[in-house]
Amino acid sequence: MRVIGDDGQQLGIIPLSEAIVLARNRGVDLVEVAPNATPPVCRLVDFGKYKYEQEKRQKESKKHQHGNKVKEIQLSATIDPHDFKTKLGHAIDFLCDDMKVKASLRFRGREMAHTEFGFQVVRRFLQEIGPWGHQDFEPKLNGRSINVMISPLPRAKRAKHPDEVGDAAPSGKAASPAATPILEVDPAPPRPASPPPGNSKPTGSAGFNNNPFDGLNLGSGNKG
Repeated sequence: MRVIGDDGQQLGIIPLSEAIVLARNRGVDLVEVAPNATPPVCRLVDFGKYKYEQEKRQKESKKHQHGNKVKEIQLSATIDPHDFKTKLGHAIDFLCDDMKVKASLRFRGREMAHTEFGFQVVRRFLQEIGPWGHQDFEPKLNGRSINVMISPLPRAKRAKHPDEVGDAAPSGKAASPAATPILEVDPAPPRPASPPPGNSKPTGSAGFNNNPFDGLNLGSGNKG
């Protein structure tokens, strides 16, 4: 078999028995590294150290594989604040694993008449995820979808994963829905004056509605 010394030098083709004696004299192991070669190739190494270096190389290769993976996050123009926060957390997980994130927002039906609401959601998403990743290009409208690619920041510049910093939320973490709305929509027009006494009806309190398309006339015309 062909034997390679512990210093990387080739020792030539020698019988197996001599290779074993040589390994014992040097206090190392005889490891077969190329069994299918002709003749087979063995190396004089510290097997523990050899195994450690192999595992280290495998981990490094997995990191490069993660860097080539792309995970997609689906948003919507009428996304609920809780869903927004959940999808933001998933994107942070991917970026902290050195994976790219593709954020996509698809308009449905008549939502195409007001694409500005979709761009507001995407820009807010990019702002919140800034401590962990950066956009590769400006968000683009392609057909009925807005797409943007986000790459992870280098580890030295990237914020820690929220799970690693305990209960304290990082500066880029999404704030509570009540404190920071997802969309900024023009306020509703003032309500008409109260009806005269004797003909008044309780109106009740208006609940929170996150759909920015409510109150907009998206129809094509008045019906008779």
